[in-house]
Amino acid sequence: MTARRGRLAATLAATAATAAVITGCSSTESPTPGNSAHTADQTTSTKAPTTSAGSGSALAGVTDAQAAQLCSDIDEQLQNWRTYTPTIGKGGLNTVVISWATANGVDLLKLAGDRGQIDTITSAQCPQVRDGALYALEIPNLASALIGF
Repeated sequence: MTARRGRLAATLAATAATAAVITGCSSTESPTPGNSAHTADQTTSTKAPTTSAGSGSALAGVTDAQAAQLCSDIDEQLQNWRTYTPTIGKGGLNTVVISWATANGVDLLKLAGDRGQIDTITSAQCPQVRDGALYALEIPNLASALIGF
């Protein structure tokens, strides 16, 4: 049992490390001496935050299209999560969120610091999908299943 947990932890750590490397390598900016390629203030991004049509409030700097993609990605995995044990499904949720965040330029460190953003986004954009994930994974909220990337 301990060996299996160790393998699961190693797999999740490898997934998180891969996502971090991909995020770091995906920048089109080149660093200048004394400056990092990734700065805290990237307000010139072409992906400006918008509000969700259904929520009426800003979704943590995520566009409606990005929120819809997260919902779609989670929805595609619901059947798998219902089939397998919740422990395996939680690993799958982490993979979905990391892949989504990486593909959409979401800062993984900020996301890890406030995992509740995923609940905020899915509550506003796709409450039925979120409820399905909570049921399949047997968790009170999505943040509780996310590992600090």
